[in-house]
Amino acid sequence: MKYLSICSISFVSLISISLSCFFFSLNFLLNNLVYFIEWEVVSLNSMSIVMTLLFDWMSLLFMSFVLMIASLVIFYSKEYMSSDENINRFIMLVLMFVLSMMLLIISPNLISILLGWDGLGLVSYCLVIYFQNVKSYNAGMLTALSNRIGDVALLLAIAWMLNYGSWNYVFYLEVMQNEFEMMVIGSLVMLAAMTKSAQIPFSSWLPAAMAAPTPVSALVHSSTLVTAGVYLLIRFNILLSNSWLGQLLLLLSGLTMFMAGMGANFEFDLKKIIALSTLSQLGLMMSILSMGFYKLAMFHLLTHALFKALLFMCAGAIIHNMNNNQDIRLMGGLSIHMPLTSMCFNVSNLALCGMPFLAGFYSKDMILEMVLISNINMFSFFLYFFSTGLTVSYSFRLVYYSMTGDLNCGSLNMLNDEGWIMLRGMMGLLIMSIVGGSMLNWLIFPYPYMICLPIYMKLLTLFVCIFGGLFGYLISMSKLYSLNKSFLYYKISSFLGSMWFMPYISTYGMIFYPLNYGQIVVKSFDQGWSEYFGGQHLYQKLVNYSQILFIMHNNNLKIYLLLFVFWVLILFNFLLFL
Repeated sequence: MKYLSICSISFVSLISISLSCFFFSLNFLLNNLVYFIEWEVVSLNSMSIVMTLLFDWMSLLFMSFVLMIASLVIFYSKEYMSSDENINRFIMLVLMFVLSMMLLIISPNLISILLGWDGLGLVSYCLVIYFQNVKSYNAGMLTALSNRIGDVALLLAIAWMLNYGSWNYVFYLEVMQNEFEMMVIGSLVMLAAMTKSAQIPFSSWLPAAMAAPTPVSALVHSSTLVTAGVYLLIRFNILLSNSWLGQLLLLLSGLTMFMAGMGANFEFDLKKIIALSTLSQLGLMMSILSMGFYKLAMFHLLTHALFKALLFMCAGAIIHNMNNNQDIRLMGGLSIHMPLTSMCFNVSNLALCGMPFLAGFYSKDMILEMVLISNINMFSFFLYFFSTGLTVSYSFRLVYYSMTGDLNCGSLNMLNDEGWIMLRGMMGLLIMSIVGGSMLNWLIFPYPYMICLPIYMKLLTLFVCIFGGLFGYLISMSKLYSLNKSFLYYKISSFLGSMWFMPYISTYGMIFYPLNYGQIVVKSFDQGWSEYFGGQHLYQKLVNYSQILFIMHNNNLKIYLLLFVFWVLILFNFLLFL
């Protein structure tokens, strides 16, 4: 019998569970079922510990998608991580991550959500620092500490839930939605979701987390970990509608979408561009959710997971072939050297842009049309549509740099498209990226939405996409790019290209004042006054006294005789005066 690798076993197990979850979710969708399962773990006298699980179409469908992407990513890792000696440890970490995600998805209870949530945070930290170097450690620390804020918010929400009878928030959301306690819980949950989904001002950890291996980026930082926050808010969506929480979230997520789109247009690191694109799409999900369209947020969450995981896988295959090089300026002409990977790359890129009839089109187009018919202010409207244009812009810029022209890497290159295991993994997601959108559209919405708009508004999305694509292609042209080297351009690009200085603010900005204060304390107290009044000064005094005593000890006979003389003189003077 041939030895089965952990990758093959994991792949088969996960894909079979994924399919069963998918068919269950179809059944739940058709019959409009919700199963609420209470499992009594321990019963002792009158005390019982009960574990609650919530199965509805949303949790089952999301679970099936997470498991499917996880299975294909593990299959892909079999080749991508083949040179790694600790591949088993890597697969185990990925499986632990998937388990934590499952626990989070099917929990209607804040305690078990916290277990899954902390599991995600811990395992993602282990995966980010997987390649052990200083850059990875820094990125891992930033990731872990940013997510700790959300964990603390969840713990506080659990403490506030003590005002009610149990931690099963499902029972209290509708009844208590206008009460002060529930608003506090809602705001804490929103804070937790914003840290996990990297909204402003917690955005800087997501591009930093690209220090992880590419399969991790494909699974964790595109489709699962970062969408956990969105999923949690979908569960709490009743609290967002008609309250200041929703309005605040709309503003912050709209700004996140805009900021990430701008940043990606100035970035040259392939994985960071895709990470910023993920951030932009998360902003889109959050903002449509804050307007009350939770089904649309779920729809975009699922379609985005498909094409973004594929995009990361293609990026991984390209980086693998480019001898671990991620700079897009050194790529070029990849469509000639790596045709199959380039095909997958372009399909996922077009799905991201919202190309008609691919996965992204159905969700994105519907979201933007719902925005058009909603009662929304001009600023949010601008953020939605300008960010959509920016998405297409950086996608076409990416295509321009990587697919066209000549390879800038060096005259000798070993590019090939022979990674068959990686390509098979990508093919599975390619099919889903093409048919996934229409399939989910038919499943999630029981009847087709008929959105009636004037023709210019109906075509607005399409025009924004076309102009964005043209803009992205033109600003990347070498001639135009070399003209824009003024100081003002440099200042603007350094501001927009570094995510509005957020990485600096959340690293140096956080540690500068405490460290500066620490330096002053060390200088003034530890090495200043405390030394003067403490160790050093005491030592100096003792040395001085001991020297005096030493002199007296050495000259004690002379001192004795001198004192004798003085005594005689004093006595003589005394007798004279008498």
